[in-house]
Amino acid sequence: MIKNSILLSLSLFIFSFAFSQKSNLVFFTEQGEPFYVVLNGIKQNADARTNVKISDLTSPSYKCKIIFKNTELGQLDKTVYMKEGTEFTYVIRKNDKNKWIIRWMNEIPITSTLSSNTDNNYNLSNSEPYPENKVADDVSTETTTTTTTRIENPVVPSNGNIGVNITDPVTGTNMNMNINMNANNGSTQATTTQKNTTTTIKQTEVVKKPNHISNNQHQVTNAVPGYYGPYGCNHPMTSQMFADVKTSISSKSFENSKLTIAKQVISNNCLTSAQVKEILSLFDFETTKLEVAKFAYGYTYDKGNYYQLNDAFNFESSIDDLNNYIKTKK
Repeated sequence: MIKNSILLSLSLFIFSFAFSQKSNLVFFTEQGEPFYVVLNGIKQNADARTNVKISDLTSPSYKCKIIFKNTELGQLDKTVYMKEGTEFTYVIRKNDKNKWIIRWMNEIPITSTLSSNTDNNYNLSNSEPYPENKVADDVSTETTTTTTTRIENPVVPSNGNIGVNITDPVTGTNMNMNINMNANNGSTQATTTQKNTTTTIKQTEVVKKPNHISNNQHQVTNAVPGYYGPYGCNHPMTSQMFADVKTSISSKSFENSKLTIAKQVISNNCLTSAQVKEILSLFDFETTKLEVAKFAYGYTYDKGNYYQLNDAFNFESSIDDLNNYIKTKK
């Protein structure tokens, strides 16, 4: 009975450690001011950066402090809440009252292989340009990894052995675990062998840029140079078409009439975040601006740039309302 309890506890510990999902946290300054990040009292980056990525986070929330390299800019404090398997991005910027703030920008699921960090559980990374010309040749790989974990337990009553075999249905990865109980030396030894099946990748065409398309199966127009975030639609309105739309909305005297035309145009077209921001400037009331911003989110090309609309609002409560709405549409 004792032996079974030990085996079960050991298995659960190893499996939960191997397969638990972790989170990432990214901070960057909109105007490029270098800074340091402190999470729960631990300084994350030794030198000041304009972009700091902290990986493999496991807690549901963190007390965060931003310390600018230029001490005259002061410090910022914020509590951030995490979600397993998700990367959260926050922008550090000034609001319309010229006050420094930490503003949520977006959150995306972590789809790539999770990194493993041993230096205070953080990882620093700066954005790198995506290679314009990259050709992938035929690649075949096979990796075998063996890990042995020894747990001291002087009260094991007898010898025992248990074997576990797991196959990931998605990646085809096999993991074999053998746990040996040895009463003579009072120890438990678990050996895990992981063997990745041979993977062959063949690609003959040149990759021009990454294709981050949300809810679309075909290539979108590169209307915003340098943007590779989530897309909401294809082929944004041309400058001439958008100018005509602004003229049509502005020609109306009443707020409700402007709102009606704006929704008609938005629901039948694709706009950039910058174009949505310009439409908001045509309205006088905060509530109307917020209504248009929420309505236009699903028809926006560069959804990852939607934080730019924050400057169109006069009240922080409107910005928070919009951000909470966007979170429900993820």
